[in-house]
Amino acid sequence: MTAVLFIHGFPFDHLMWRHQLAALTRWRCIAPDLPGAGTSRGSKSADEFSMGSYADDLIARLDGLQVGPAVVCGLSMGGYIVFELLRRFPERIRAAVLLNTKAAADTPESKRGRDALAATAQHSGAQAVADELLPKVLARATLERQPAVVREVTEMILRQPVSGLVGALRALRDRPDSTPLLARIRVPVLVVAGDDDQIAPAAGMEEMASAIRGAQYVLIPESGHLSPLERPAAVNAALNAFLGQL
Repeated sequence: MTAVLFIHGFPFDHLMWRHQLAALTRWRCIAPDLPGAGTSRGSKSADEFSMGSYADDLIARLDGLQVGPAVVCGLSMGGYIVFELLRRFPERIRAAVLLNTKAAADTPESKRGRDALAATAQHSGAQAVADELLPKVLARATLERQPAVVREVTEMILRQPVSGLVGALRALRDRPDSTPLLARIRVPVLVVAGDDDQIAPAAGMEEMASAIRGAQYVLIPESGHLSPLERPAAVNAALNAFLGQL
């Protein structure tokens, strides 16, 4: 049975994949909490978080489950970790799904924004992070018409430990540019974008997909940065179709 490793984004945990875990029953779905997120508190200081350390942790988890080459599916920060896995552990990747993410590194302005949000988290806690990010991660249609999703996303952010939030922000700030990797990817790739994603705009994701040989591109309507929660049926359909081709 094909194994699918789901890698969540920031500042979330594995429950952002709950609709996919319920629907994709034909495959072995693995959805851990990254170190410092959800129930995976970890003992690292904020300075020890990196895309490399996240990737190492996930490979160790796959080893512990005796999983060989897997399909890796990452959203936002999870997508950055997928790139790290493709760079360092290509033999472990059967195929990749990149949702609501980008290949480029942070700009200097973005880096300053990461530091400012980390300071906000340290001084004011997860609620202040939720207040700042909610309008950015959800589509306008979601904010207006899906109050249950708004509550779920808010509660997910609130349960994240501040140390993990700060560590993840430093890892995001310092991540490498994965743009040069795109042309070297030689596994099947699905790219999934939201048409109202403010953080990873659809136009940039389509351009990224065009740089990956043979990549498939799917645009999810009325979706922001959290397409698996905002439009689960559409995302599940795209995942089922892609996985069924492997």
